[in-house]
Amino acid sequence: MKEERSKPARRILSIWCTSLAIDRWRLAEACRRGEGPDALPHALIAETAHGPRIAAVNAAALEAGARPEALLADARAICPALMTSPADPAGDLAFLERLALWAQRWGPWSALDPPDGLVVDVTGVSHLFGGEAALLADVAARLDGRGLAARAAIAPTAGAAWAMAHFGPAGAVLQPGDSLDELPVAALRLDPDVLLLLRRLGLKRVGELGGVARAALARRFRNRHAPAANPLVRLDQLQGRLPEPLLPVIAHDVPLVQRRLMEPIRHRDLLDRVMADLAADMARLLEGRGQGARRLEAGLWRVDGEVLVRRLELASASRDAAHILRLFAARLDDVEAGFGIEMVRLRAPWCEPLALSQADFDAASENNGTSLAACIDRLVVRLGAEAVRRPVSQASHIPERAQRWEAPLGPQPASQGEFAFHARPLMLFDRAEAIAVLYATPDGLPRRFRWRGNLHEIARVEGPERIAPEWWRERSSARLRDYYRIEDDRGRRYWIYRSGIAGDGRGGAPEWFLQGLCA
Repeated sequence: MKEERSKPARRILSIWCTSLAIDRWRLAEACRRGEGPDALPHALIAETAHGPRIAAVNAAALEAGARPEALLADARAICPALMTSPADPAGDLAFLERLALWAQRWGPWSALDPPDGLVVDVTGVSHLFGGEAALLADVAARLDGRGLAARAAIAPTAGAAWAMAHFGPAGAVLQPGDSLDELPVAALRLDPDVLLLLRRLGLKRVGELGGVARAALARRFRNRHAPAANPLVRLDQLQGRLPEPLLPVIAHDVPLVQRRLMEPIRHRDLLDRVMADLAADMARLLEGRGQGARRLEAGLWRVDGEVLVRRLELASASRDAAHILRLFAARLDDVEAGFGIEMVRLRAPWCEPLALSQADFDAASENNGTSLAACIDRLVVRLGAEAVRRPVSQASHIPERAQRWEAPLGPQPASQGEFAFHARPLMLFDRAEAIAVLYATPDGLPRRFRWRGNLHEIARVEGPERIAPEWWRERSSARLRDYYRIEDDRGRRYWIYRSGIAGDGRGGAPEWFLQGLCA
């Protein structure tokens, strides 16, 4: 009888880059740690409502008394020689994404742990490196070789690995069943206000949470649903009782073509010629992949170092070089070449499958003005993406929510068909207008109404059609509506409704509104 193999225990590697931002600045300055510009006190600053604030400091600044989160003015009072550079959180995140792909040398997939960490699944791969301790040594050596200061740990869960990387000994390896009770509660990755609350309650260690009744903690944090705001959720994730979703980083090969120019160009006709060559190259590249571009980005590198970027989004996938070139022509009118443009790059970050087709048919439809996608692209370039939209139905019985605006050629969303008795006016106001109505009884039919200063005598009434509030979207104080189709003494028809009924306990007297005009 064949023996059933047991599933290997999950092992997670957590990497914490202890000074990611300042390491990136040092790499950009091309200097080693403690040498060159890094030998002087230096800080990365971020603009805040209260003035520049320090985001990160190097070792020299830390020794001189400057601290992260301090105001720059206060830090300079302590260290007048402090040099500064602007912080770049977006650049740090992009660097971390590239580092996550590079870290897949240690496991099949990796994920971001912003702002300065990574998570790598190393289940069943440690023997390739000679064991988990040797794996951690390889991680430390390779990151140090890249100029990054880091701490790493391996544990059965992402939460436990993060806790050991931040608060455990260097190169920690946690086995299933090992205790984490001596770690501080900050190892649970909680928000600062939750940590402050736990400290006020006298709970400073992870093990001390086990001494409190679970029901009491659940009752105390019952309104906090985010994991970082609820210590019970974080404790369960730490111990593996609750799964923690992680989003793997996957490399995406973006179609890209570029031209490095031997001489900088300053004139528009030369730029158009370069763009035509790039559009033709991009069309061939996309055709080879069986794809079409939905979004294109053109980057222009000027001699003075400034990069100009022009983006284009198409209504449908296309790899027609002439069409792409024609659309970009309108986006390049405001380009200032300065001392010249030395490199032009065209990339397609969003592509969709596009089957091969007979070019003559496509060219004929566009030349005859029957290509809807080409027409929409031209309108978008001229009017803007927000000006070209189409209404689509939405699942809601509230009239003003029964439709929304979508991209012109986007996929048709699934929707429920309207019932036959749902007669709606031809013109529906974006916002219902308040009217004054005279009626015989509070719940009776309207007799007369005043709208925009004019008095209308009601000749005929049909209704009501009662629409209840959407309790899953609105607060409990929302009122139901009674809709009436009415006709005045001059034959004009309207669609009005009464918001609420007398004595419903959700406000004062019912209010009347006019929401549409009927034929």
